[in-house]
Amino acid sequence: MAQQEKEASLPPKENFSEWYNELLQLGRIMDVRYPVKGSYVWFPFGYSIRQNVYNIMRNLLDKDHDETQFPLLIPEPEFMKEAEHIKGFEDEVYWVTHGGTSPLDVKLALRPTSETAIYPMYKLWVRSHADLPLRLYQIVNTFRYETKHTRPLIRLREITSFKEAHTVHATWDDAAKQVDEAIRIYLEFYKRLAIPVLPSKRPDWDKFPGADYTIAVDALMPDGKTLQVGTAHHLGNNFAKTFEITYEDPDGEQVYAFQTCYGVSERSLAALISIHGDDKGLVIPPEVAPIQAVIIPIIFKESEDVLRACDELKEKLEAEGIRVKIDASDKRPGAKYYRWEMQGVPLRIELGPRDLKNNAAMLARRDNGEKSSVPLDGIVEEVRNTFADIQENLYSNASKNLEDNIYESETIDSIKENLPKGIVKSYWCGERECGLEMEEAIGAGILGIPTDQPSCDDKNCPMCGSQATNTIYVARTY
Repeated sequence: MAQQEKEASLPPKENFSEWYNELLQLGRIMDVRYPVKGSYVWFPFGYSIRQNVYNIMRNLLDKDHDETQFPLLIPEPEFMKEAEHIKGFEDEVYWVTHGGTSPLDVKLALRPTSETAIYPMYKLWVRSHADLPLRLYQIVNTFRYETKHTRPLIRLREITSFKEAHTVHATWDDAAKQVDEAIRIYLEFYKRLAIPVLPSKRPDWDKFPGADYTIAVDALMPDGKTLQVGTAHHLGNNFAKTFEITYEDPDGEQVYAFQTCYGVSERSLAALISIHGDDKGLVIPPEVAPIQAVIIPIIFKESEDVLRACDELKEKLEAEGIRVKIDASDKRPGAKYYRWEMQGVPLRIELGPRDLKNNAAMLARRDNGEKSSVPLDGIVEEVRNTFADIQENLYSNASKNLEDNIYESETIDSIKENLPKGIVKSYWCGERECGLEMEEAIGAGILGIPTDQPSCDDKNCPMCGSQATNTIYVARTY
């Protein structure tokens, strides 16, 4: 192996933390060397993946949501209005106290989340039942003074791409339906990223501050921990009462509105990178890959015909909307393969004199390494079919890995034994005190109650021994 390839090699994925940090750099996702803890710089390649991922989210939301943008700065009086909400964030807020050298009359919070920025405006905008439902979203940066160990894309002080939706409804039930719709959108979003996720209702002590309840979706990471990759919160009319968001109902009465909010951050990219990547580098689903296919000319003495054929092939693929690049650099073919495998390009197309003579090209898949010779005349259709196969294979493999790493446990000792392996499915009587004692006993949290709640009539709570009322997921989390 060439010296440059040796220097660029990844640690094995089984050393997940080291592998992950190295891959962000070598895969050109993020540069972690920015001199502010918990803030990182996107490489253009990584930023392009991010854009493609969030374009899927926009595509799903724009059917019945409108995109907007609210200010980053929140005046302290507005921020402090909702006591329970603020209690959940008070240790994480960055405060702006000066404008230049002059102290500000009113401190300004850098948004940790935007309820207290958006809802004063909703008070002004919502007047009548005819204004409802109101569904807005924004994709913005948020700031949280994270005191734990920071990790790129996973635990940040500056979240650079937080998608937060905020909706207003006439009734509690309408808001509940919107929460369910948010989770449906997230399931579709992650399926398009070939990531299986588990939706579950969080226990009351782990819900969003100020919410009636929270449903979240979690992905299983390679080290057996789960990563919360999306949340949806039913806010009841708690914030409406605080911010006086009322509407005139058909009878002419002023009544409080009901609200939801739901968010996804760049943790979605952390899951994408971690779940699909391997010892060779990134593996990116075709829909979000910045480069979907790379053409490698196999050049000997006579190269003009091969290069011309590569250009023609590139034009043909681009005309069909396929993102393609030719690597005509003077590196050896092996070095080129290595580079594009590291960056997760879904498909490599090799074209040399022998292929050209046979009017064919060699396709090499990034997901499983399979190679096949295909006629140039039908290559566009073959490339599209291969992309579909890659997508299906990535989702199938990730789903099997998730299923294989969910362990049923009916005793505390069994839960503790299985926790290091992955997610534990267990049971709970539903009593708050018992749930908290269980978390203390196992050294991990109750992730939540699955939204497709399976029957647990014949099961007992492993903590107190009484009849279980809920199936639960238990996991170590980030």
